[in-house]
Amino acid sequence: MRNVLMALALILAGASVGGAAPATPAPGPPRIVGQGGTGCIQGAVRLPDEAPGLQTIRLAKSSFWGHPDTIAHLRDLGLRAKAAGLPDLYMGDLSAPRGGPLAGGHMSHQMGLDADIYLDLTPHPVLTRAQRETLEPPSLVRPDGRAVDPARWRPEHVTLLKLAATLPGVDRVLVNAAIKKHLCETVTADRAWLRLIRPWWGHASHMHINFACPAGQPECPPRPAPPPAGDGCDATLQWWFDQLDAPRAPAPAAKPAKPPALPAACRAIMSAPG
Repeated sequence: MRNVLMALALILAGASVGGAAPATPAPGPPRIVGQGGTGCIQGAVRLPDEAPGLQTIRLAKSSFWGHPDTIAHLRDLGLRAKAAGLPDLYMGDLSAPRGGPLAGGHMSHQMGLDADIYLDLTPHPVLTRAQRETLEPPSLVRPDGRAVDPARWRPEHVTLLKLAATLPGVDRVLVNAAIKKHLCETVTADRAWLRLIRPWWGHASHMHINFACPAGQPECPPRPAPPPAGDGCDATLQWWFDQLDAPRAPAPAAKPAKPPALPAACRAIMSAPG
């Protein structure tokens, strides 16, 4: 089933699919091709299902491939988290073996530079495969969206988010606005890392780490604008909470979303023999 879903995603994106090839990485040196949030990757490597400080979850529905630098940085995060006394981190989606759209609706995660990491820091053992398939880490945010849930928030969450934001090559770390607000209200002393913690819709139970394009990847353009200077604890943060009070417009009739076309250079990567 996993291969079928991945093949369908590639077909929708206009890629050529032959046999089981899309379920394997494209051979060759690491090469990222990206444009406007869509892209692909050659030479991706897979995050192990278990590594020091890390466990992948929902293996049947998620993909765990990335640029070698991405995988190295995530494994380093696992080691740092373990050294800090944190439980194993639950790893969600990275990218498909060749990038491109993921089944499930992700608009990012296409170039081996993104990783979802769940924020469940309750003590837990190594999970069986069956346990990983049904795991649903809880939200850290109150149902009204205005603050973190004090019953679930732990001081260790600050440790984890700082470890993530200070990894080499991180462009930004996306979290729910309520989590960002709590950090703004409670973090003292060193606050420079808060600049890379950015509010975004959802992200109440996980953080999304986005890495910058590695050196030597001319087909991987940098994001249009880096996070602005400062800690991000200003009026721009309040905007997210103002939206909670804004009247909701009637929902338009749902129309199937057409995935944006992949860059032309991705066709060779998607169709290369595995």
